[in-house]
Amino acid sequence: MSPARRTALVSVVAAAILIGLKLVVGLLTQSLGLLSEAAHSGTDLVAALLTFFALGVSGRPADATHAWGHGKAEHLSALGESIILAGVSAFIAWHALRRLTGNAVTAVDATWYAFAVIGVVIAIDLARASISLRSARRYSSPALLSNAIHFAGDLAGTIAVLVGLVLVRAGYPKADAIAALFVALLVLVAAGKLATTNTDVLMDRTPKDAEDLARRAIESLSPAVTLDRLRMRTAAGRHFSDVVISISPSAALAEGHAAADAVEAAVLDALPGSDVVVHVEPAQADSLTEGALAAALTVAGVREIHNVRVLRAGGRIEVSLHLKFPGDASLDQAHALANDVEAAIEHALPSVAAVTTHLEPLEAPIAADELAGAEVATTDREVRRIVAELTGNNPRVLRFVGTDGGVVAFLTLALNGDPTLATAHAIGGTVRSRLRRERPELADVVVHTEPAG
Repeated sequence: MSPARRTALVSVVAAAILIGLKLVVGLLTQSLGLLSEAAHSGTDLVAALLTFFALGVSGRPADATHAWGHGKAEHLSALGESIILAGVSAFIAWHALRRLTGNAVTAVDATWYAFAVIGVVIAIDLARASISLRSARRYSSPALLSNAIHFAGDLAGTIAVLVGLVLVRAGYPKADAIAALFVALLVLVAAGKLATTNTDVLMDRTPKDAEDLARRAIESLSPAVTLDRLRMRTAAGRHFSDVVISISPSAALAEGHAAADAVEAAVLDALPGSDVVVHVEPAQADSLTEGALAAALTVAGVREIHNVRVLRAGGRIEVSLHLKFPGDASLDQAHALANDVEAAIEHALPSVAAVTTHLEPLEAPIAADELAGAEVATTDREVRRIVAELTGNNPRVLRFVGTDGGVVAFLTLALNGDPTLATAHAIGGTVRSRLRRERPELADVVVHTEPAG
């Protein structure tokens, strides 16, 4: 049995003891205040039983028919408790008003044992209210919190009955009925608060404080991640978040997955124990190039898209791009997909007059061997000389790989200053062209650029 259910079981036992004490003494003394408190404790017993069984249901894990778990069972229990409390309030108020208007005349005997019982009841109410409150905070349980509120109302009602009996003994016989009416009011207020709070949860009202925490956590991430929508609800003290974010349309699938992981981690850090679902969408394209790429990526079957170019000539806009498909795909299949890509771009970008696609096969893995020492000593020396002349720095990384098609040089350039990407790309292209021209033994040169610092 869970600690939360043990707390609820203690409440069941306490409610049963209080009903017996209040009912017996209330009948012996004809105190409507004590009888109303006995009825109130009767609702406590029902409420405690509801809470006990609701906690057993809400603790079950999610299953095929309850994908979000069973946490709302606690809120259903608390809502049922509020309905019972409202009915008891009306019953107590009706009898109290009958006595106050003289339609029911009953002599109240404010005897010593009535005060003794009230003292015991106050001690029990104080203990169970504090225990339920501590447990509700520890386990984030709405059902236990509703019990704590209910028991605090019991304590206030019992004190009112005590005051009423003191006044009856002092010569004010209607004070007992007034105390009963006060108990009815307390019960009604508690019922209203419980009904409002738990109806909000059952209707999936957004928890504003939790939503603000989650929103701030997401918006503090990289500016490349844009929050488009955040929906939240709560059940049994646990937050459920549906998040929609957008990233650059040119981002790879792995980048989108990493962004979703970062958002999930941020929400869990702000709201531990939450259930977070993140959906990633492409952001609105900022340029024709990005728009063409985003539209092309909507066509399934294309394995790679590169060399996207937008050409403007005489007021006419054209787009060209390279598409890669599996090498064993038929020309008919590749051509059909290329037509779909062209149609998608023209539909997304009405200003584009024509789209031209270049079809390429995906390259198969190439057999290669790392080359070093005397077999590439001359090439190594000459490559380093050319790189130093063109960039002012020695290559940061230089290695050679032998393939069936010839020697491939892998080169990392360290560039001074803070060049733009376009400048770095141009420098890399210049180095590659000169090496291919002056060192014919190189079948290809792969250049990577990075800042010298």
